[in-house]
Amino acid sequence: MNTRTLMMLLLISFSSTTATWAYASNETDEKHENQEDGGAITLSPQQIETAGIVVKAIKPESINSVVTAPGEVHFNNYKTAAISPRITSQVIGCHVELGADVRIGQPIVTLSSVDMAAAQGELLVADREWKRVKKLGKKVVSESRYTQAKVNWELARGKVKAYGMSNNQIKNLLDSEDFSQANGQFDLVARHDGVVLEENYILGQQVDAGHELIRITDERSLWVVANVSPVMSNTINTGNKAIVDTGNDKIEATVIQKYHSLDEKTRTTGIRLSVDNTSDLIHPGMFVTVQIETAEKSKELTVPEAAVLRSEDGEWMIMVQDDEGKFASKEVELKRITNGRAVLRDVEVGTRVVTEGAFFVWSESAKAGFGDDD
Repeated sequence: MNTRTLMMLLLISFSSTTATWAYASNETDEKHENQEDGGAITLSPQQIETAGIVVKAIKPESINSVVTAPGEVHFNNYKTAAISPRITSQVIGCHVELGADVRIGQPIVTLSSVDMAAAQGELLVADREWKRVKKLGKKVVSESRYTQAKVNWELARGKVKAYGMSNNQIKNLLDSEDFSQANGQFDLVARHDGVVLEENYILGQQVDAGHELIRITDERSLWVVANVSPVMSNTINTGNKAIVDTGNDKIEATVIQKYHSLDEKTRTTGIRLSVDNTSDLIHPGMFVTVQIETAEKSKELTVPEAAVLRSEDGEWMIMVQDDEGKFASKEVELKRITNGRAVLRDVEVGTRVVTEGAFFVWSESAKAGFGDDD
């Protein structure tokens, strides 16, 4: 190969390489036409209209101030029940375990009692007499006998119910008309849905009336008691909204009671909050931080709750638009969420924030970023 031929081949190779670089450069420019200036993207008017994107310049708004206070999670006493016998009894059977979910009317423990056996026998005798008298009617039996039979039946039935038999158990006993069923056995049943929290018995144990055998509570509804200064307590009303912060989760709550006495040690006033714990995020005994709305107003920068997004690393962010119409994400500090509004910190007044369609803008920005890695 002579020198002339070699020079021609090198020139052709160089021209081919240059063309390839130019094509790659143009392709990269196309991929990045929507991602410029450190992640900012441009959306077409059609995209903005189709996605329903709304951009507003935020300014301070008047909202309720909040007071931040420590709190502790408690059982909801209205949703908690102690299962205990009303007469001296012996535990002969158990039907639930600790942590088990129970439903209203479900048998919890089976007891046996001499007093119950006597009361069951009296009920069966009174029931047979009442049925006989009722069948004969007032034309055959005297008014006094008719009345006495009815009263005796009501008293006997009331006695076994007071001792602990449920309406269903009483019905089954009377329907059987079998005196051998008057053996003193009966079940204590759950009075409402809940979870078994405590057990305080063993099989065969003799227990006195009032001895707490099992405690059941419905943890879907709990209380949080927050401690605030008496001065701040005066600015809080029942019905005010609050946020319970566990450190990992934020849960909405409502003020249901203000205590009328101060804690002797802390000299603070207790504020009781009702919390919907359907998601099972908190448990009695947990310490939390509570933000309670007050009757006082303050000026804050807010956006709709849906306008605040959470990044993969857990940071809060909003989507903003600059003067050139480009969109970009901006990390912010979320102070709190109240009545569907997110209260922001470290954002300048007048910042143009995407208040509707923020997730779409974020998705487009993410897609543009993925394209950058190709």
